[in-house]
Amino acid sequence: MNAKRVALGLTAVLLVYVVLLGGRAVALLRDGGVAAVLLGIGVLLLPILGVWIVVQTLRFGMRTERLAKRLDAEGGLPDTSELPRRPSGRIDRDAADEWFEQRRAEVRTAPDDWRAWFRLAHSYDIAGDRRRAREAMRHAHQLADN
Repeated sequence: MNAKRVALGLTAVLLVYVVLLGGRAVALLRDGGVAAVLLGIGVLLLPILGVWIVVQTLRFGMRTERLAKRLDAEGGLPDTSELPRRPSGRIDRDAADEWFEQRRAEVRTAPDDWRAWFRLAHSYDIAGDRRRAREAMRHAHQLADN
């Protein structure tokens, strides 16, 4: 639940930023000078891009949460509570690597199973590879939608 609060809080802050930046863009556009108008258009594009990124990220998170609930209802949600941890709370690197290899073997065995891809995404995440975790989760989303 804490992650949801952070996401909502950051989205609210972004919304305030978009409104303030939009006001600056309109002021630049009203100035009428070529440089000001071009700068105003550029400044106006920033909040549009920001809103699009936030919407895509929130949609990704909601889809992931739905899959996690579905997998939990099936009893297949990954459990890393038994893995050894460092003093910082992060999972020990060797244990994370071993756990990752098990998840990768699952995907090789069942490449069309979204559940295996979900668990692989989780293993990438605990190993600290966020880019591959998102790629694997996107693949899980695609497989679950079919």
